[in-house]
Amino acid sequence: MLKGILTVGVWTLVSRVLGFLRDMLIAASLGAGPIADAFFIALKLPNLFRRLFGEGAFNAAFVPTFAATLTLNGAAQARALAERMSTLMTMWLTLLTALGLVFMPQLLHVLAPGFVDEPIRFQFAIELTRITFPYLIFICLTALISGVLNGLDRFAAAAGAPVLFNLLSMASLFALTPFVATPGHALAWGVTASGAAQLLLVWVAAARAGMPLRLISLPRLTPEVQDVLRRMGPGLIGAGVTQLNLAVDMVIASLLPAGAISYLYYADRIGQLPLGVIGAAVGTAMLPLLAKQLRGGKPLSAHRTMNRALELSLALALPAAAAQAVLAWPIISALFMRGAFGELEAIATSAALTVYALGLPAFILVKAYVPGFFARGDTATPVKVGLCIVAVNLALNLVLTRYLAHVGIALATSLSAWINVAVLAWLLRHRGQWRPDRRLRRRLPRLLMATLAMAVVLLAMRAAIPDPVGSTARLVVLAAYVVVGLITYFGIAQAIGGLHISEIRRRR
Repeated sequence: MLKGILTVGVWTLVSRVLGFLRDMLIAASLGAGPIADAFFIALKLPNLFRRLFGEGAFNAAFVPTFAATLTLNGAAQARALAERMSTLMTMWLTLLTALGLVFMPQLLHVLAPGFVDEPIRFQFAIELTRITFPYLIFICLTALISGVLNGLDRFAAAAGAPVLFNLLSMASLFALTPFVATPGHALAWGVTASGAAQLLLVWVAAARAGMPLRLISLPRLTPEVQDVLRRMGPGLIGAGVTQLNLAVDMVIASLLPAGAISYLYYADRIGQLPLGVIGAAVGTAMLPLLAKQLRGGKPLSAHRTMNRALELSLALALPAAAAQAVLAWPIISALFMRGAFGELEAIATSAALTVYALGLPAFILVKAYVPGFFARGDTATPVKVGLCIVAVNLALNLVLTRYLAHVGIALATSLSAWINVAVLAWLLRHRGQWRPDRRLRRRLPRLLMATLAMAVVLLAMRAAIPDPVGSTARLVVLAAYVVVGLITYFGIAQAIGGLHISEIRRRR
């Protein structure tokens, strides 16, 4: 499992670094004004459906069934299952995309009601979202084929595909801006083009792995297909809790003054680095492994797998969260404060990042706990928990935004994530499907001590070093913070027994 986590994590890290470069270009070109808000809505909308249908409920239902079919019935039947599901998904996504293109104004009335009273921002949002919406088809099929590759223990191509998203987005900003209405339009075309490129990449990788997929004319509803569809029903809500919360956040943020959506986007992008590198990697690698262990009658192995995944998640999430909270201003000012993105925008964004950081460990732990349900074929429990979390998030949003504006949205999201983690962990333990083993209980306090020591060192550095002037100087100082933080945390964690680097080296 660790090798898979590292593979996904490294490629995701490359993608996130390129994503920072892309966001730096977007911030310098668009700032945090109406066009930026419209583009981020255009980016969020297909991604919301993608994570719900492509990476959420579908993968939760498909990957365990594909892994079991591959193990019990062989590659031919597993390939047939994947082809039937890809055909069904293509038909459904094409219909969904067509409806979205036709009814985009009505859809945005629901998801971005605050734009309606601002005709320019609303029109930009309609135009840009219609350009990006076909991305939904490409990226959901990419997620399906990525699930096939993960079931074959091939993680590199699927994890590396998002690199193309960032590269093509940056290329489109430079190449297309002179020929379209705004830089936002150029970015929107780059999003859709990147979806096609990612789909081609993973399809070629699957073909090379001996699993070339094709669309079939009339997919049969075999027992395996019915099993996937049956699991998807409740999983659409259970695996889409985060996406439903994001939709709630998007609706409420659209009601705030212009710029709120952009502030939250830039802050969330920083938080997505550890969430993507750690959380997505852990969840992606855990699900097929847990499914195989449980189907193979190895519950003790599954128990160890979950505890080691939680241990690794906490070992990386705790210092990342502390560093983001302490260094919110240096991070935002170094990465984004240039061009159309000024000091006021940086202050507003860094405030949101500080609050998002409080929930970062919870966001990552959810990724580690949810496979414990999905690998057992239980998608109903996360549904019930998810409905409660969405209601809690909405209530917190309505209360906190009255006093904290866009920061209240970030705080509501973080608090909801911790409630989600607490409920999922309690349920798994109550059912006897997970309990923290001796090693996890021994190492967690040590990880917390190392994290606290790192935070103190970084705070002392901030007090001693004045805010630098100029983009280059800010980046140099931020790099110094990162290096010192890494050395401090890993050095202390190694010294007090919270983390052993040699174990990671041996298990790579």
